[in-house]
Amino acid sequence: MKVKRVLINKEKDAFYIKELNKDFHTQFGVIKSKDLNKNKLKTNTGKNFFSFDPQFIDLYDNKKRNAQIILKKDIGIIIAETGIGKDSVIVEAGGGSGALSCFLANIAKKVVSYEIREEFIKTIQENIQSMNLENIEIKNKDIKDIDEKNVDAVILDLLEPEKYVKKCLNAVKEGGFLVAYTPSVTQVISFVESVKKINDAVYLKTIEIIERKWKIEGKISRPEFNMLGHTGFLSFVRKL
Repeated sequence: MKVKRVLINKEKDAFYIKELNKDFHTQFGVIKSKDLNKNKLKTNTGKNFFSFDPQFIDLYDNKKRNAQIILKKDIGIIIAETGIGKDSVIVEAGGGSGALSCFLANIAKKVVSYEIREEFIKTIQENIQSMNLENIEIKNKDIKDIDEKNVDAVILDLLEPEKYVKKCLNAVKEGGFLVAYTPSVTQVISFVESVKKINDAVYLKTIEIIERKWKIEGKISRPEFNMLGHTGFLSFVRKL
């Protein structure tokens, strides 16, 4: 069921409404169904909310999950470092919950997602539908049997990406990218060593992104005590 409205208050509490014909209950009170299409509304306890049609990011944030996903901070740097855009064709594996596929499909020409687990494919399909995406192809097969040629990028979120370096680089066009997302340093080392054995590719770099929010309130301006630290390493390779 697709999100039809988004409710948010000044404290940034967000709610996703899927049924506009029913009263909506929150910890801040009840909102009558007849009011859900209004831009400004109140709960029965007097709490102010704002209501609007969902944008892509709202649909994305309401996605289903059944596997660990690549977070937005890491997706952002993948896009920035590879220059993925409206004319790009991208292959990614494994699909997991489809978070990366869906985000990339929102800006790219086409995304092909390889996923061997059928229960994950079901979740990907549900997320594709909920986000109104039509440019994702799912393949229930191992990335070692990759079919595509001349793609702009291949992105791997797998346990042993080093096993697929040669096959994936064969699918990438000259000047295109191979990216590996790996949680541990030992995985990075194995991947980079495999890349360095390939003559027509160059290892660019490995990075990690740490996200730290700031508290801005009156005269208070300082970093928050908690931050989103290490989630994974991103290793970038370019096809020559």
